[in-house]
Amino acid sequence: MNIVLFDSHQTRENLLPLTFTRPVADIRLGILTIREKWEKMMNSHLSFSLTEEYLLGKFPAYHSEDGAVHINGAVLPDADLVAAIKQLGALKALVKGDVLIAFKSEKGHLNYENFEAIAKGFSQVEYDKTITHVSYPWDLFRMNGDALKADFALVTHGRKSQPLSSTNTLIGSAENVFIEEGGKVEACILNTSSGPIYIGADAEIMEGSVVRGPLALLDHAALKMGAKVYGPTTLGPHCKAGGELNNVIFFGYSNKAHDGFLGNTVIGEWCNIGADTNNSNLKNNYSPVEVYSYREGKAVETGLTFCGLIMGDHSKCGINTMFNTGTVVGVSANIFGGDFPPKFIPSFTWGGSRWLRTFEFEKSVEVAERMMERRGLKVEAADIAILQHIYDIEAKNRRG
Repeated sequence: MNIVLFDSHQTRENLLPLTFTRPVADIRLGILTIREKWEKMMNSHLSFSLTEEYLLGKFPAYHSEDGAVHINGAVLPDADLVAAIKQLGALKALVKGDVLIAFKSEKGHLNYENFEAIAKGFSQVEYDKTITHVSYPWDLFRMNGDALKADFALVTHGRKSQPLSSTNTLIGSAENVFIEEGGKVEACILNTSSGPIYIGADAEIMEGSVVRGPLALLDHAALKMGAKVYGPTTLGPHCKAGGELNNVIFFGYSNKAHDGFLGNTVIGEWCNIGADTNNSNLKNNYSPVEVYSYREGKAVETGLTFCGLIMGDHSKCGINTMFNTGTVVGVSANIFGGDFPPKFIPSFTWGGSRWLRTFEFEKSVEVAERMMERRGLKVEAADIAILQHIYDIEAKNRRG
């Protein structure tokens, strides 16, 4: 069975800036990306995406005359939902209210511009159970605890953890700690009473760290010495983090290597957070936090009392940066200076509270190349094409 993960137009726009550089299904939530969750649950490799044309050079589309099952990349799988999708007949669509969960085409690939209209013409099957649907960036840290616990059970089922060193202090059940081969933890305090702690291959929690689960530390990631982590927190592959973290998600290859606080925050890939950077995640008057919406072109209510920073890929900030409650930073921004920068910082912006200017495209690519070279990776032509597209479409939001 060919399986394609699709982006809903509305959800994709609501999830910007995180979806500027990836299909929705390639967002990390819990231990795994949404795509990886579906792959494990469906026992199938999902290499196809139905998404914006400018992303297809990096995330291939489905091209075949055979039929396919198309699954909403913003919906998280569970056993009941997987069973319902597997039973879906040709030219039928599985829906939950106004959410298109999945549909089964008879033959041929579909164009991203018209697939939702085509799917509406299919016979509609109402799903009678609850679904977990990611609709906004702040849903990621809000849902991360449940997703992390579900992923922990999925990833570790039937497997044996590497032993936990006796130099550590463990509070809670040892069954809620799983260490992959090459993972290292020494002289730390681990509390699994509120959730599991997953340590990926060759990942390390350095001595003196205090961790309250749930925590996911993915392959080759590191918690620096003396870090304080409150779950639910996810540090993606090759991330490095120190200081204080509370309900934070790092997608991958991003750094916060020094002291400072991040809370209720989502950080994309290839970001760097300067030393002693802090974000506010609670307003002084305790009122619900508003966050800039690309789709609406203005700040919208989140309904949340706690909401921190949303940062797109390749963005950086200097030492002692202060982010206000509910700040949104686009792709390839470079933020520095005293005082609070604006709560919305467009992609390819350079500056801070006093002024914001356009971060020249060629210079931003040079920064990306230098950072990726440090990890033995290169900026590919497909990456440059994606960044160029974002640079062009975000010009309307930049000031100069």
